[in-house]
Amino acid sequence: MSRWRNGTGELVIGDRAVPLKIATSYRARTRGLLGRDGIEGAILLSPASSVHTFRMRFTIDVAFLDRNLRVLAVRTMKPGRLSAVRLRARHVIEAEAGAMQEWGLRVGAQVKVVDGA
Repeated sequence: MSRWRNGTGELVIGDRAVPLKIATSYRARTRGLLGRDGIEGAILLSPASSVHTFRMRFTIDVAFLDRNLRVLAVRTMKPGRLSAVRLRARHVIEAEAGAMQEWGLRVGAQVKVVDGA
């Protein structure tokens, strides 16, 4: 698997491509969706095995991915929450609440990340 860099790309779920922001540096991962009122598409935090929604302005969907980009768990988190640490998770995808269901992203799904799209 390639190493990604901060920037943009696409999250491919089956035959659907979703705009993706990629956050790989400590600073970019720490900022994540903080201070935003929403997001078009999703954000990938890598590496990551847990997230929090402290100081967030909206409810989000969170998908935990293993090293092969297979979905381990999908959760909806309201602002002010802390997720459990997923020991097998290596990456986290965040999106606005309801988006992942709309995309068909569920446990066991295999996704692909295309950077620089």
